[in-house]
Amino acid sequence: MCNPPFYESAEQMLASAKAKQRPPLSACTGAEVEMVTPGGEVAFVSRMIQESLTLQGRVEWYTSMLGKLGSVSVIVEKLKRVGVSNWAMTEFVQGSKTRRWAVAWSWGDMRPRMDVARGIRSLPKHLLPFPSEFVFTPTNLPIDVVAQRIDGSIKNLSLRWQWRLTIMTGVGIAKRNVWSRAARRRQESQASQGKDVEEEDEDDDEVALAFKVHAKQSKEARNVEVVVRWLKGHDGVLFESFCGMLKRQIEERH
Repeated sequence: MCNPPFYESAEQMLASAKAKQRPPLSACTGAEVEMVTPGGEVAFVSRMIQESLTLQGRVEWYTSMLGKLGSVSVIVEKLKRVGVSNWAMTEFVQGSKTRRWAVAWSWGDMRPRMDVARGIRSLPKHLLPFPSEFVFTPTNLPIDVVAQRIDGSIKNLSLRWQWRLTIMTGVGIAKRNVWSRAARRRQESQASQGKDVEEEDEDDDEVALAFKVHAKQSKEARNVEVVVRWLKGHDGVLFESFCGMLKRQIEERH
């Protein structure tokens, strides 16, 4: 966790304070060694990124505040170049004028919530992390039918799945894609030949995708919303394909 020196020089720090015309009580009071570093905040956080390449998962999350919105895009581009696929951004608002931003990244595969990871909506879409939530509204289906179809669509797949009807919520863990047409055909073929369908080993820590599915009545109370939350995994395309499969199964089943 870092609050880096924002400025490249003492002159830049003084010019910034003068331009903001802050009243005395809200002016920066840090020593020059705390406020100024060669290359400013971008260079400082870039060194953190390089250090994280060595430390990797020994640190769960690396975070830093930033004093300039323009620095956020520079840092995110650097993260993408070194292979980080799991990052988050947010904005801090202090009073009516002061704003700060923060960037976090992880070499792990636990995915933060959408409101945490995509907290700066003014940035271009290509700088935002892959969405960790997918929401859709099945047309003209009561919630009990939607719940039945969610459970029915997932429980027969070769993955770990626990559905709690009382709270309309289920959690699943898959070691690989077992819902594609090819995977389902392979499973059906094994079953028709009398072969045992490969079961997921609950003691195996290998996880390609962990997810949560929740069905709820929409605010208008006329429709049902299905919320699929990405909990764990590195592959956004895999999460997207699972969401697409579930949506089709719920909306197309009779």
